[in-house]
Amino acid sequence: MVYVKWAFWVVFWGLIAAFFHYTLPQHDVARITDTYEKRIDFGENSIFWAGPDVGNDTAAANRDVFFIQAVRRNGRVMVYRNEDTGWGWPPYFKFDTSNLQAEAADLKSTAEAPKWVAIRHYGWRNEFMSIYPNAVGVRPVAGPDASTGIPWLNLLILGSFLAVVLGLWVLWRRFRARRIDPVVDEFGESWEAAGDRVGHHRGRLKRWLDSWKPKHKR
Repeated sequence: MVYVKWAFWVVFWGLIAAFFHYTLPQHDVARITDTYEKRIDFGENSIFWAGPDVGNDTAAANRDVFFIQAVRRNGRVMVYRNEDTGWGWPPYFKFDTSNLQAEAADLKSTAEAPKWVAIRHYGWRNEFMSIYPNAVGVRPVAGPDASTGIPWLNLLILGSFLAVVLGLWVLWRRFRARRIDPVVDEFGESWEAAGDRVGHHRGRLKRWLDSWKPKHKR
């Protein structure tokens, strides 16, 4: 039972961590190499794509999606999608997909004359499932070693979440101490008392039955 309990909490907190890692903004310092548009047919991975641009048909089975190709400062290639989030989740309220695509195209560069940028995004890149992080902002930086700053928003959100969890835990402990533990203790005492009474009556019955036996067999 202990292993089941620990497995449950490991899975639970693992899902919470994955949710925040996917949703919270991240920054990559990279060099944009190309921007393009591609028709996408959505399948089992549709949950990892945002909706169409605000004002377009939301029931379409496929649509054109903007992409931004880049090389990060560690030399690894990264491809970002560029989609509106609109009023949906996650709440980035992004409506400027076309403007962002134009900014990214203007910041393209080569390895010989690099222009380094900080790409703000959320989501994951997975080649097997064909999912891409969604770029939500791009800005020039001084070079590949430029700092992207302290993630104040992430710290604020995570701090607020931990404060809520701690508050709920304290409330639960108090509720348990006031309401549940006394009932459990009372039930346990009643159970022990019932067991004592059963044992007492069992002993009396055994003595009564023994009284019917011959004296040499008692």
